[in-house]
Amino acid sequence: MADLTHLRLERPADGVALLVLDNPDQRNAMSVPMTESWVAAVGELAADRSVRAVVVTGEGRAFCSGGDTSWLASEPGAGVDSLRDRMLPFYRAWLSVRRLEVPVLAAINGAAIGAGLCLPLACDLRFAARGAKLGVPFVSLGLHPGMAGTYLLPDVVGEAAARDLMLTGRLVDADEALALGLVSRVLEPEELLGAALETASGIAATAPVASRLTTLALRQRHASIEAALQWEALAQPVTLATEDLQEGIRAVQERRAPRFTGR
Repeated sequence: MADLTHLRLERPADGVALLVLDNPDQRNAMSVPMTESWVAAVGELAADRSVRAVVVTGEGRAFCSGGDTSWLASEPGAGVDSLRDRMLPFYRAWLSVRRLEVPVLAAINGAAIGAGLCLPLACDLRFAARGAKLGVPFVSLGLHPGMAGTYLLPDVVGEAAARDLMLTGRLVDADEALALGLVSRVLEPEELLGAALETASGIAATAPVASRLTTLALRQRHASIEAALQWEALAQPVTLATEDLQEGIRAVQERRAPRFTGR
């Protein structure tokens, strides 16, 4: 693919892709070149059926400090309509990560602030390095939250915690983030990426069809038990008809690791 700017795409293991936000001098702020590179990289991964899990992390001491403030404040005289036309593509560019029908794990290696936290919120799993600071201090800048933060944060931590974090703008450390359910694991900084990649490799070793359908089901947030049952009554038979289901059963019977092929 074309060269990426402020972003690296690596393939550290079979079925695993690693996206590294790579603008450490600006704390991995979401620059225009990084945003364009992100869209290109996500498009490549979405088209690659060999990808079974993705890890996102940051280079340097920060995960992502959010939107580039110089870009956000670059048109003080612009009208609401033109600013809206500018922000929607930005939001959709970064939320394109949800095009990936495979589990995406955010390895939050340092500060994840504002839109820089909305990105991990759009992922399926979140691990954080001990000492990392996380928050959505939009109101502290005089700014309304963006990038679907008002949807994603309550979905992850619940209404009460989301109101606390968004209305106060306060930052939390990784341990409090774990207690809030904002992340699912806290690791020492030197262990974070290795643990994330090991988890991704474990996911990549599961049956691809089952993994994709389960990922999509969990992202849908079914409106009711009945809606979940209707989805499952279609999705589970899809997996029952796969060769991988037969392989999984044989592997249990033979007490060995399964070898899934995605068929």
